[in-house]
Amino acid sequence: MTADPDRVTVVRCGKGKTEAARSLHGGESPWWVEITAPDGSVHPAILRTPSSRVTLEQIATNAAALVVAARHGLPAPRLLAAGATTTLETVLPGTSTWPAAPSVALLRSAGAAIARVHAVTIEPRPELPWRPRPIAVDDFAADRREGRMPTTALLRRADERVRAIEPPRAPAVFVHGDVWPGNTLVRGGEVCALIDWKTAGVGHPGVDLGELRKQVAILYDDDAPGHVLEGWELASGTRAAHVPYWDAVAALNTPTQLYSPHATLRRDAFLAAALRAAGPPPGPGRSGTPAPPAAPGPGPRLCSRPGTGSGRGPG
Repeated sequence: MTADPDRVTVVRCGKGKTEAARSLHGGESPWWVEITAPDGSVHPAILRTPSSRVTLEQIATNAAALVVAARHGLPAPRLLAAGATTTLETVLPGTSTWPAAPSVALLRSAGAAIARVHAVTIEPRPELPWRPRPIAVDDFAADRREGRMPTTALLRRADERVRAIEPPRAPAVFVHGDVWPGNTLVRGGEVCALIDWKTAGVGHPGVDLGELRKQVAILYDDDAPGHVLEGWELASGTRAAHVPYWDAVAALNTPTQLYSPHATLRRDAFLAAALRAAGPPPGPGRSGTPAPPAAPGPGPRLCSRPGTGSGRGPG
């Protein structure tokens, strides 16, 4: 393929031909394909095309993100080819299925994996725009605010608190945009790569950190978010800033009712803990700047450990 270091342009596939294709999501894109090269060798790859849930813009974002990832040596698939409506990328070893009780090492490695992404600084561009929240194509808080979705007292109060704060924009870094266990690859008990970059862009590290902390808080135990935070801070060599704010942003960008009543309760507990950690709301004459980060630790305590959720978590 031919590509600018940070931007995919015109690409041309080689002379190989696709012998088999298998849907990886309900009969539509992405597709697992096997490509036979001119020498007869067979190579697996992932073919992405627009679908009922993925737009052309997201295909372009995924391609642009993989080019950035390759340029900076990040743990991600490598882009093989890209056209106007399709992309082809490498298949990496590993599994996206996490154990029912993940180890501390696995959780810390997930935090470390996103810290590597956040070490990359790029400017926003059409394919990789500014991301004010995880999965920025959704805005469930706005849906509730504007009456398109029911709300609750907790969600309303949290939305008011978040909107009263000037969103922190620095540091502005490369973000994955949709970090949850299903978008990781695990090998040898640790996260070895991130996949599915269709909502990547530029934003605060808290966009990814808050989302992953929310996901593991819902799926696992009270200490899981703290282990993710520990992994991120160890890998980055710095303390994470504005953790309660970004936890609340991530929790708010979910449907009012999640995929199970238990998951909804866990989300609400995580959100309530974030509000407590953030301290009192700004009053008259007080700055709306987020409070400084709390001391490192296992993270806000939630409720007792549940069984793991099934399927994807919220967001």
